[in-house]
Amino acid sequence: MNLETTYLGLRLKNPLVPAASPLSSETDNVKKLEDAGASAVVMYSLFQEQINAEMEALDHFLNTPQDSYAEALSYFPEPQQYHNLHAEEYLEQIADLKNAVDIPIIASINGVSEGGWMDYSKKMEEAGADAIELNIYYIAGDPSLTSQEVEQMYINDVKAVKKAVSIPVSVKVGPYFSSFGNMAMRFEEAGADGLVLFNRFYQPDIDLENLEVNPSLELSSPFERRLPLRWIAMLRPHLKGSIAATTGIHTASDVLKMLLVGADVAMMASVLLYSGPGILKHIEKEMVQWMEEKEYSSVEEMKGAMSSASVADPSAFERANYIKILQGFRAEDFR
Repeated sequence: MNLETTYLGLRLKNPLVPAASPLSSETDNVKKLEDAGASAVVMYSLFQEQINAEMEALDHFLNTPQDSYAEALSYFPEPQQYHNLHAEEYLEQIADLKNAVDIPIIASINGVSEGGWMDYSKKMEEAGADAIELNIYYIAGDPSLTSQEVEQMYINDVKAVKKAVSIPVSVKVGPYFSSFGNMAMRFEEAGADGLVLFNRFYQPDIDLENLEVNPSLELSSPFERRLPLRWIAMLRPHLKGSIAATTGIHTASDVLKMLLVGADVAMMASVLLYSGPGILKHIEKEMVQWMEEKEYSSVEEMKGAMSSASVADPSAFERANYIKILQGFRAEDFR
């Protein structure tokens, strides 16, 4: 059975790619992921705020007045200690992983607006990253911002990173655009080599005891796969670049469904955090069993076989599906 696939121009042994998560912060964990069958790994994200904080600290120390007392200056750290090393440690981790494993390493940079922090994408390339995942996580809470301004900010981010590096760049975004299909095509026109669908916007909660806003992290559930599944099915016929499916992918069935609608790879994190790297072996084994039963000889053969361009009723991915479900709903079925 040939499970090979191509993602961002990288030839991968299978479509199973661990998404950005804390697992990639430890080299031993990435080795275990590779041994279990991972074909590439997306590193945990380096955040714009971390880079900016370190750049500001460095600027502060470098611009200390030259006539300051030597005794006072002696309290400043040496230049290599000017910052808390989040960014430098990230670059070192890229190099460590490239030396430790044979699978591609995809660096992840997470931010919002253009700025000097984007220069780190070039440093990631220099450290050995095979590709970069630009994770744009922006909550458009300012009502004075128009949708056009927000969308242009995303496009500018993509262009800035693409200008800085020569390795492939994918863009990971959420689905909350008034016309996501149009945005997907604009990302491609701006130079993105692929899309990662979708980012999960973590929602805050309220602590009723202390009356505080409480950050809340909940791992994904399989139900969440339906949103990227629908959009990948509708977009695949219109996009030339790679598509990675992510969010809600926990089982071999989830992976197979994403491939059938047109994804090139399936990225997962929650199931790996729940079950450990070894779960990848089980997922791959079950994929092969299903493909043999359905007489598919390769992943490439099945990719996109159920996209909107291939199914008998493309409207099933759109409004017709909504109408059919509601008209067929019976309350007694849920009692």
